[in-house]
Amino acid sequence: MAQLENIEAIEKRLWGSADNLRANSNYASNEYFMPVMGLIFLRHAYSRYLAVKPQIEATLPSRGGVTRPLTKEDFSSKGAIFLQEKAQFDSLVNLTDADDRAQAVIDAMEAIEADYETLKGILPKSEYQELDNDVLGNLLRTFNDPALKKATGDIFGRIYEYFLTQFANQSAHDGGEFFTPVSLVQMIVNFIEPDHGSVIDPACGSGGMFVQSAHFIEKMHKNPQDVATFYGAEKNPTTIRLAKMNLAVHGLEGKIQKAISYYEDPHDFLGKADFVMANPPFNVDDVDAEKIKNDPRLPFGLPGVNKKGAVSNGNYLWISYFYSYLNKEGRAGFVMSSQASSAGGQEAEVRRKLVESGHVEGMIAIRSNFFYTRSVPCELWFLNKSKPAGMKDKVLMLDARNVYRKVTRKIYDFSPEQLANLTSIVWLYRGQKDRFLALVESYLTRTLEDAKAAKPSMDAFIASFDKLASKLEKVEEETSKAFELLTSDIKTFENTIEAENRDWEKAPRGNAGLLSAAQKLEPMAETSRDLIKQIDQLYKLIEKQAKQSAEKGLNKLIKEFDDERKEAVEQLKQVRYIFKQAHWLQERFPDATLRDVEGLVKLVDIAEIKANDWSLTPGRYVGVAPEEEDEDFDFEETLRDIHIELKGLNDEAVLLAAQIQKNFEELGI
Repeated sequence: MAQLENIEAIEKRLWGSADNLRANSNYASNEYFMPVMGLIFLRHAYSRYLAVKPQIEATLPSRGGVTRPLTKEDFSSKGAIFLQEKAQFDSLVNLTDADDRAQAVIDAMEAIEADYETLKGILPKSEYQELDNDVLGNLLRTFNDPALKKATGDIFGRIYEYFLTQFANQSAHDGGEFFTPVSLVQMIVNFIEPDHGSVIDPACGSGGMFVQSAHFIEKMHKNPQDVATFYGAEKNPTTIRLAKMNLAVHGLEGKIQKAISYYEDPHDFLGKADFVMANPPFNVDDVDAEKIKNDPRLPFGLPGVNKKGAVSNGNYLWISYFYSYLNKEGRAGFVMSSQASSAGGQEAEVRRKLVESGHVEGMIAIRSNFFYTRSVPCELWFLNKSKPAGMKDKVLMLDARNVYRKVTRKIYDFSPEQLANLTSIVWLYRGQKDRFLALVESYLTRTLEDAKAAKPSMDAFIASFDKLASKLEKVEEETSKAFELLTSDIKTFENTIEAENRDWEKAPRGNAGLLSAAQKLEPMAETSRDLIKQIDQLYKLIEKQAKQSAEKGLNKLIKEFDDERKEAVEQLKQVRYIFKQAHWLQERFPDATLRDVEGLVKLVDIAEIKANDWSLTPGRYVGVAPEEEDEDFDFEETLRDIHIELKGLNDEAVLLAAQIQKNFEELGI
C-alpha cells in the first residue's frame, strides 16, 4: 500500500529528469524514453539482484573451503538476473565526471546481453552516446532513488505506462492499456491458475501477465521456466523491447513476436494453448473485415461489419481469438470493455454461440478507476474448455464493483485480503472447500497474532504518557481517570488474548469449529476498536493540558507521544480488520459452500442468460447489495481520503496553470 501511495511522487521525479534530458539533447519526445527506460531497467534489475543474492550465497556449495562462484542459473531460479560487476547500478552511479558514462552504460548493457541470449539487440546502447556526460550522471543519480531501490512487483511496467502517457504517444496506445493494473492481473491469474504449459498473451504490452503468472508459479515452489513457456504478440517494436526487458528483470524468458494479432497468429496457436491471458485494446473499429472473414480463429463468425467494410467493434474478434487458441483443456482470462457483455446486433449473436458452447466459466464486474490512465469500468471474462459436466450450463456471475480500496484520488485497487476473498468464491464454485476454510483459518490465526503484537505498542504508549505526565505540574482528574480505565482495559484485553489463544490451539478446524472460534473472537476484535477510541481520547486530553502548560520542552514529548499513539492505533486497527475478513466470508458463505449472495455472486444457468438477451453482465443477475450500516466510520481515514482528493486537485491545478502559461507564451501573449 505504501509503495502504491508513493508511486505518483516517484513517477513525477523520474519524469522531471527525463524532461531535463529532452531539454539537454537532440532527442524528440518519442525517442528519448528508451534510454531512460534502459536506466530504469538497470536499476530494477540491480534491486532484484541484491534482494536474492544473500539467499543464493547462503546455499552455495563449497569444496576445500572454496565456495563456487555465482551463476546466472542461480538468479533465474529466484526470479532475477545475474549482473556482472560492471552491470551493477552502483558501479555506474559511482562514476565521476572524468569517466565516460555513456560507454560504461553501453558496456553494462553488452555484459547483460552476453549472458542472456534473448536480450541480444534489445537493450538500448548507442542512444547513450548522444547524451552529455553530466546529463547522464544526473539521470543515474535520479534513478538511484531509494524508493526505486525498494520497488517490488511490476513497477517497471507501471513506470513504463506512465512514461508512455506523458509522451502522449497515442499511436502506441491504440486506445488500450499497456500496463494492466496488478490487481486485475492477479485476479485473472488466481481464477485460471496458469501453472503449466503454454501461456499466451496476443496483446502482451509490457508483459505484466507473464510476470504475475510467474509469481503464481513461484508461490507453488516451482521454477516458472521449468513448467511454463510464455508466448506474446505485439505490433510495436519498441513495446516488444520493453516487454523483453520486463521479463528479463524478473529472470524470465518469453517468445514475443512482432505481429498485428487481428490478422496474424505468429505462434500458430490455434487450438494449442493451455492458457490465454490478455488486456486487449477496447472498442477498436477499423479492422478490415475482408482480411479476416475466413480466419479459422473466428468459430462463431464475424461480428458486425460497417459500411466501410470494417468490423464495427473489435471486442468480439479478440474474444473469438482467445477462445480459438485454447486446447481441449485450456482456460482463458482477459479484460474487456464493460459494454461488450451486453452488446447487441451481430455481437450478441457471437455471444449467444459462445455461451451455448458451455465454455464461459465466469464473469467479474470491476468498477471504474482501476486503470491507471483511464477511469472506465470493465469486466473480466473467463473461459474454460474443461468445465466439469455439472457446471457446463452454468456461469459464475461475480459483481466486485463494491469491493475496492482507494489508493489515490484516481486509482483504486484490491487489497491483498479483498483479492483473496474474491478468489475464495471461485474456490467454492469449484468445490474446493478446504481452500476456503484454510483462508478463514489464516484470518483467525492472524487476528490473534495481531492482537498479541499490539501489546508492545500499547506498553510504549503508556510509558510515553507517564513520561509526558511527569513533566506536568498536575494531571487533571478526567485525564487520570481515563488513564486508569485504559490501563485496566488493556490488562483485561491482554488476559483475553492469552485465554483465546489457548482455546484456539485446541479448536477443531472444520467449518463448525471455525464458526464457533470466530464467534468467540469477535468480542476481542470489538474491544480492539474500543481501545483505539480510549487511546485517542487520552491523547487529546493530555495534549491539551501539555499545550496549555508553561513548562518548556514539551513539544518533543508530545510528538513522541503522538507517534506512539499512531503505532498502537494502527496495530489495533489491524486486529479488527483481519477479523472482519473472516467475518465477511463466514457471513456470506456460512456453510463453506457456494450460494447466491445478493449484490455479489450468483451461479446462473444458460436458460436465465437466454432470457436476458444472452447478456453476460453480472449486475443484471446478482441484484443490488443491501446497504450496510457503517459501524466503522473512521474520522482519520476520512480526512486522509479528503487530503488525497485535495492533493490531487492541487497537483492538477498547478499542471494546468503551467500549461496555460506555456500556451500564452507560445501565442506571444
